[in-house]
Amino acid sequence: MYAIMPPMVYECTLRVRTYECDSYGHVNNANYLNYLEYARYEFLKSIGFDYPAAIAAGYGVYVARIEIDYKRSAKTDEDLVIRSWPTKKGSVSGVIAQKILRGEDDIADAMVTWAFVDSNGRPVKIPAQWDAPGLSPS
Repeated sequence: MYAIMPPMVYECTLRVRTYECDSYGHVNNANYLNYLEYARYEFLKSIGFDYPAAIAAGYGVYVARIEIDYKRSAKTDEDLVIRSWPTKKGSVSGVIAQKILRGEDDIADAMVTWAFVDSNGRPVKIPAQWDAPGLSPS
């Protein structure tokens, strides 16, 4: 289901906070969505995509679909690495693969389908100034 990682992968790290955990002491599944969103935003910045400028111009990047496979639990104070890379891109939308790791342990894998939208939330062709080369797979 998940594409093999290309040579160029963006990585960011974060530490699990106590309030993100459930009564079992594990990260609540819903919080993984926040981790993935944070990593995607950092990925966009790393490829030169100016998200605040796109929003100011009346555009956005909406998530249309997320598929997550949970593999292992993460717990308070653990350091996680989130890898992000593009696997598909069209004129309006694309897919970013993401992997959450604790050391070598695979915590979760995700495929995130996104769409570029106008100020009304309707899909629109990506304008040239926001069509960053890093959005396309290598």
